[in-house]
Amino acid sequence: MAEAAPIRPRMLINGELVEASDGKTFTVYNPATQEISAHVPEASADDTNAAVAAAKAAFPSWSAIGGSQRAVHLKKLAALIRENKDELARLDAISMGMPVSTHHYAHTASTNFDHYAEAWGNIQGQASVNTPGLVTMTLRQPYGVVALIIPWNAPIHFLASKAAPALITGNTVVLKSSEKAPLSSARIAELVIEAGFPPGVFNIISGHGLPSGQILSRHMDVRALSFTGSSRTGKLIQEEAARTNLKKVILELGGKSPALVFEDANLEKAVAQTQFSIQTNSGQVCMANSRIYVQKSIAPQFIEAFKTKFAGARAGNPLDAETKHGPQADEVQYRNVLNYIEEGKKSGTLALGGQGTFESTKGFFIQPTVFLDTPETARITKEEVFGPVVIINTFETEAEAIAKANDTEFGLYASVFTRDVGRAMRVAKALESGYVGINCTSPLTGLDLPFGGYKSSGQGREGWLYSMNNFLETKSIIMRIDED
Repeated sequence: MAEAAPIRPRMLINGELVEASDGKTFTVYNPATQEISAHVPEASADDTNAAVAAAKAAFPSWSAIGGSQRAVHLKKLAALIRENKDELARLDAISMGMPVSTHHYAHTASTNFDHYAEAWGNIQGQASVNTPGLVTMTLRQPYGVVALIIPWNAPIHFLASKAAPALITGNTVVLKSSEKAPLSSARIAELVIEAGFPPGVFNIISGHGLPSGQILSRHMDVRALSFTGSSRTGKLIQEEAARTNLKKVILELGGKSPALVFEDANLEKAVAQTQFSIQTNSGQVCMANSRIYVQKSIAPQFIEAFKTKFAGARAGNPLDAETKHGPQADEVQYRNVLNYIEEGKKSGTLALGGQGTFESTKGFFIQPTVFLDTPETARITKEEVFGPVVIINTFETEAEAIAKANDTEFGLYASVFTRDVGRAMRVAKALESGYVGINCTSPLTGLDLPFGGYKSSGQGREGWLYSMNNFLETKSIIMRIDED
C-alpha cells in the first residue's frame, strides 16, 4: 500500500482555504498508535468573527435565489462525498479511531445532501380566508446566519444532517468541527469549494469550545444554533444564547439508554442487538444502550450469551479492514472511561473486561466491560460513560422495569424486547424517551422519524421531515380585501 500523502487541513472562510490568522494549530494524534495525524488550524476569535461576517454578507443573495438553484450545489457536494468515501473513512480512523470497516457515514452524509437538495419544494407556508374581509397567509423564511457545532463521534454524519437542511432553506452556515475529529470536516471544506458554493455561504472552522464555540454561542449575528454533544456543553450554549440575542437553539445531547428484555423475548436477537448497540464505535454513541434490564427468569442465559458475544469484538488498528472495535477517541476519553470503570468495580460486580490496554498496545483501547448487580443510585448507572461499558441488572415485573428505565435525567433512546404486542406498546408509551425501539435498539433509526430527547437529552427534533423546520422562521401576513 502506498504511503498516504501528508494531511494539510485548513479552514474554509469566505470561499478560501486558510490557516488560523494568528498561525496557531493544535495536534491530532491517531488514538490507536499515538502517531501524529495532522496539525490543525486553531480558529481564533478573529477567524470565528470573520466566518460569521462572511456568512452574513452572503445571506441576502443566497436566500434570494430559488431552492432549485441552491440544490445544484448540494447535489454536487453529495457526489463528491461519495467519490471520496474511502479517504473520509481513513481520516476519521486516524483522528478519532472509528474502524474503516464500520464507517458508513460518507454514505449517510451524501444521502442527506441528496435528500435535502430535492426537499426545497416542501418549504411551504399556508393561506386562509377564514377571517372575514381578509386573506391571510404565512411565509417560511430562513433565519440568516446559522451556527452548527458538531461532535467528534460521527463528524461527517452530523455535518451533513445539520448543514444540508440549513443551506437548502436559504440560511448561510458557520460550522465548527470538534477538536477531537476535525480532519474529515476539513476535507469536506475542500469539496465545498469544488461543489461551487458561493463564497461565504458554507464556512467550516476548526478549534475548541474556547474561543470559537463560545463566540458562536454569543454572537449577535448568529440567529440559530444547532449543537450535538454533551449535556454539560449544551447547557453552556443555551446560557450564552439566553444572555445575548435569544438565538434559536437546537440541542441533541447525551443519553443513558435502557433496553428492557422480557422473558418472552427472542433471546438470541436481543443479545445480538444490545451487544451491537454498546459495542458500536467503541461505545462512543449517545444512544448506545448502556443499561440493560433483563427479567430475572432469563437473566443467567442472557448474561452468558451477551458476555460471549461482547468479548468476541475484534479490537485493533482502525485502518485494518478486519477490525470491528477501535480505540477511544483520545487520552481524555480513555482516562474518563477508566475512571468510571474503577468506580463501577466498587459498586457492582465486574463480569467481563474492566481494563484498558494502553500499556500493551500503545493505543487507547478499552476491553468490552460488563457490570452486574449495580445499584441504581451508582454514578456509573446514572451518568453517561461513552465507552464499551454496559450495566446488566434484573427486574421481576413490568412496572419495576419501567420505573428503573425512567429513573434517569436522560431520555434519548429506549428499547423493549418482547413478543407480547400489548406489553410492547404499554411499555413504549410509558418510557420517558424521545425514541423507543420495539424488538430493536440503537443505532437503528427511521430516516423520516423525528430524532431527539426527553429531559436532559436535549430539545428540538431532527430528521428528514423535521430538520428544515429548525432553520425556518414563520411570518404571518394579513391582507384586507376592499369591497366595492
